[in-house]
This record gives sequence, structure tokens and C-alpha cells, in this order.
Amino acid sequence: MEQLEEWGRRAKVDVIRQGPGADPAAVLFDAVKAATARGVDVLLVDTAGRLHTKSNLMDELSKLKRSCRASSRGPHECLMVIEAPTGQNGIQQAKLFHEAVGLTGLVLTKLDGTAKGGIVVRIYRELGVPIKLVGMGEQIEDLQPFDPKSFVDGLVPA
Repeated sequence: MEQLEEWGRRAKVDVIRQGPGADPAAVLFDAVKAATARGVDVLLVDTAGRLHTKSNLMDELSKLKRSCRASSRGPHECLMVIEAPTGQNGIQQAKLFHEAVGLTGLVLTKLDGTAKGGIVVRIYRELGVPIKLVGMGEQIEDLQPFDPKSFVDGLVPA
């Protein structure tokens, strides 16, 4: 939670939250209500899906998507953030998330190190989920639109 609040501060945006253990659907409902009241164009919801192998998390994600549809016209995107060092486990994570919410894209982070993030190629080939954004560092401007040529050049240097 502290990390999200810090990024909210850096981006100069509001962070809607409740206390630890709060019902995620209730937090989402409050966030949609607040965004609507404030005339916000974009609402990002972080599900903190670190426990992707837990079936109750997948059920919770499905519930959140249904709740979002019931309380707004969204979601318009369902993105999964995957770290570049993630290996073969990444495909299983993506399959589970895709089944639960219907992923519309991937955000590949931590490309500033030695990891290449090649698992996203397999995810795209097997699930058809495109890479939308890449994170090249720890600053706001380090999150950039995906450039396929730069990515391939990074995977297979000349």
C-alpha cells in the first residue's frame, strides 16, 4: 500500500484505499464512485495479484471485473504486470489471469537490468495478449509504450 501511495504522490494523483483486509470489491466501488464524482477520465485498479496460484484470488479478480461492470462502463483494459526476470512461471500466471479476467495487455517491467523478458513472446503466441507498456527504470517517465523493434533488438543483439 505504501508503494502505491508513493507512486500516487509522484504522479500527483489521488489513491483510494481502505484499511488492511478490506473487501477489494468495496474498495473498487468506492474508487469508481470517487472517480465519477471528481470527473476523472482514467481509474487504475491495482489488485496486488502476487498470490496468483490461489484460486480464491482468481475468483476475487473475476468478482472485481463483474463489480466494475456493474458500477461503471469499465473495465476498458485488464493489464497484467509481469517482471522481466519472470521465467516459465509467467506463462502459467498469464493463463490464470487471462481465464479470470480476459487480459487485454501486458506491462513488462524491470527491463533496466540484464533480464530480457522473453516469456512475453510465449504469452503473446499462446494467448494473443499483446505487450502494451514497458518499464525501463524507477521514474514515472521510465514507463513507455512498447516498441517491438527495440524489444527484439534487446533480445537478439546484432
